[in-house]
Amino acid sequence: MLAETPRPTIIQSLLDTDLYKFTMLQVVLHQFPQAHGVYEFRCRNNDQTLYPLADIREELEWELDRLCQMRFSEDELLYLRSLRFIKSDFVDYLELFQLKRRFIHVSTDEQQRLNIRVEGPIIQAMFFEIFVLAIVNELYFRRLETPQILAEGERRLQHKAALLHRYEHDQLTGEPPFLISDFGTRRRYRFSWQEHVLHTLYTASPSIFRGTSNVYLAKKMNITPIGTMAHEFMQAFQALDVRLRDFQKAALESWVHEYRGDLGIALTDVVGMDAFLRDFDLYFAKLFDGLRHDSGDPYVWGDKAYAHYQKLKIDSRSKMLTFSDSLDLERAWALYQYFKDRFKTSFGIGTNLTNDMGITPLNIVLKLVECNGQSVAKISDTPGKTMTDNDTFLAYLRQVFEIPEPQI
Repeated sequence: MLAETPRPTIIQSLLDTDLYKFTMLQVVLHQFPQAHGVYEFRCRNNDQTLYPLADIREELEWELDRLCQMRFSEDELLYLRSLRFIKSDFVDYLELFQLKRRFIHVSTDEQQRLNIRVEGPIIQAMFFEIFVLAIVNELYFRRLETPQILAEGERRLQHKAALLHRYEHDQLTGEPPFLISDFGTRRRYRFSWQEHVLHTLYTASPSIFRGTSNVYLAKKMNITPIGTMAHEFMQAFQALDVRLRDFQKAALESWVHEYRGDLGIALTDVVGMDAFLRDFDLYFAKLFDGLRHDSGDPYVWGDKAYAHYQKLKIDSRSKMLTFSDSLDLERAWALYQYFKDRFKTSFGIGTNLTNDMGITPLNIVLKLVECNGQSVAKISDTPGKTMTDNDTFLAYLRQVFEIPEPQI
């Protein structure tokens, strides 16, 4: 009797995640390793799925079992050591690192929705997110795949490659570069498709397509890994030993202390751009290289950033605006044209690169909702992105930061 061939896992390497997981985890390890967190999964478009996500639960449990057996290889650790902002003691920690299965729990409900809860030390819990989302996506789309879907994805990809050729030709000498990176690991169609997309676009225009948030693919393709911080990093400070009113300043100060000039793009929409700019004073505006947009009208946001730098008498042309909210190449090019005379710009494109196949992508997240037993929240500039499991705390956070309720 022939032995059964082992089934390949979706996640093949612990580097197959976004760079900011490593950069945030390093700060957590060095500055608040005792912090405890709770993360909860949401599918924002459950009503649009072609079959219930509950159907993939058994396969998901199997994938998580294997994920929690994985370790970093020596070659992967050497790569991390080569990144100048990664410190040697952090890599020593990763050499011992293994995700613990007891910290992640999967269930389903009567509406056939998938529920995932991660609860444990943040130095563990934080690292589950991208893996879980990539696994859920690949399991979901695996059941829907047809030759027609792959052909449509390829047609759309070749159109993107042609657009990059055109934009490269249309750039004028002396202008700031038009820079695109892949931010699509969490919502990719599958790993092999993401790799194919990156190879295609990088081959089409290496001067425009500069990097990826995916550390494994950055290593494999010898391109730049991209990433700094995510909302969860700043949200955690809502429950650490600082006044709630000061949590943004404490988070930014912590980041500066850790990286001392590296990774200098600050995320602005944990409690909205207006509240962020009230905390982003001359000190931080000089220390950070720029800002990242992830919700709200990008033109209004960028104009506010420009006015803020003008008020502080800082030359905005020395600063970078990174856009990463629901972009495609056409939107990125239009934003570049609008801001290129006032800022350096870069664009992180996710779902539209790695899951543009002609069928509705999943809109899934795994977000921090508690830290150290206290609720935390994000008040996005896009109301649908606001996330918390405690409406009382959300109302208090709005009051502290003078954020009005959204108009319905």
